[in-house]
Amino acid sequence: MTSASEVSVLFVCMGNICRSPMAECLFRHHATSRNLIGHFHIDSAGTGGWHRGQQPDDRMRSTAASKGVVVDGAARQIDAQDLNEFDHVLCMDQSNYNDVINLGHGTARIALMLQHHPSRVRDVPDPYYGGEDGFQKVFDLLDVAIQHLLDELVERHGLQS
Repeated sequence: MTSASEVSVLFVCMGNICRSPMAECLFRHHATSRNLIGHFHIDSAGTGGWHRGQQPDDRMRSTAASKGVVVDGAARQIDAQDLNEFDHVLCMDQSNYNDVINLGHGTARIALMLQHHPSRVRDVPDPYYGGEDGFQKVFDLLDVAIQHLLDELVERHGLQS
């Protein structure tokens, strides 16, 4: 549970081992570098539970580490309760968005992650079955989108470092 002064953000992908933990850790990285980390509760989850308890994908962790971003944690599955425990739920693609919407109603604002990216692309591609370059592409997309999201949340919630 978050404190009244924290803004809670949940990132969601399919299995919670590639895209959503990368988004979670990039958000944490940028919030920390801007001295804003104390204002946030940050987590990630997957729409499916088949990777529950596993560490993030090695390729994703390696890509992030090459840019100085630490990725850790263990996969978990989103549930309906999350829609009331988080202020913002950011989905990596339309399929994830639909799965989250199908969980029911809650108080969270649910959106696609790349709505916070200046490009017209709206789905973060799933790099799981591809090569290393796919993980780099996802990192680059999320890095830009996370910084825009952080700017928006700072403004919306009147946060100061």
